[in-house]
Amino acid sequence: MENPTQSTKCTTPFQKKVYAGLAGIPLGFVTTYGTLAKWIGCGSSQAIGQALKNNPFSPQVPCHRVVKKDGTLGGFFGKTSNEAIRKKRCLLECEGIVFERSGKIPECFILRTEKVVCPSLAHENYPANPAGGIQ
Repeated sequence: MENPTQSTKCTTPFQKKVYAGLAGIPLGFVTTYGTLAKWIGCGSSQAIGQALKNNPFSPQVPCHRVVKKDGTLGGFFGKTSNEAIRKKRCLLECEGIVFERSGKIPECFILRTEKVVCPSLAHENYPANPAGGIQ
């Protein structure tokens, strides 16, 4: 897979930063748009959503692991239709995420403060994960 921080695909520096931040979300967990924004030093969760909807590296760079702060799924590739949300939910379920009856993701699956980083995408703004990176 092409490294998004060094890609020749048409991505902006901001998008590359967002995609590198996604590497900090381990398999079996999600984070929120706002938390990802904080991880990369961005003040806007909406800007994160805009970058994610154009992710040319999905699903290897897991934009599906970012959800709304209330634990609902939000969008997927800029769409909020039932079909798009079903695809996002299916990807998450395949990774071990369990959903409540309400359709929300339980808090135990949501990373709100921790940063974990894939060593291959490590950058000075993303501290190394003492557990050894993502799975």
